[in-house]
Amino acid sequence: METLTIYTYANCDTCRKAVKWLRAHDLAFNERPIRDTPPNPSELRTMLTACDGELRKLFNTSGRDYREQKLGEKLPAMKPAAALALLAANGNLVKRPFLLGAGVALVGFNEAGWCAALLTK
Repeated sequence: METLTIYTYANCDTCRKAVKWLRAHDLAFNERPIRDTPPNPSELRTMLTACDGELRKLFNTSGRDYREQKLGEKLPAMKPAAALALLAANGNLVKRPFLLGAGVALVGFNEAGWCAALLTK
């Protein structure tokens, strides 16, 4: 399998669990700090497709930046290109962990989902 790229935040318990899970299953990955180097628009479009076009699934809806910008109110009317540009410019807004690889795009950590996507190939 091609090396995976995982975007994480160091203080995120879920991100630490995901990285620990990847290591426990001997899966090669590159880790990137999501706040310093957010996913680029192309990566975000890939994830959006994997999420069946549901923009909300890409957002860290429990984060302070999301609440302060009132994105819960704005997101339903937002064009996808504008939402992706916002995410690409502010890693705090991106739901994490954010994992991409050949034929795989996962946002958030769900062990059963990650097993199905990464261990059955």
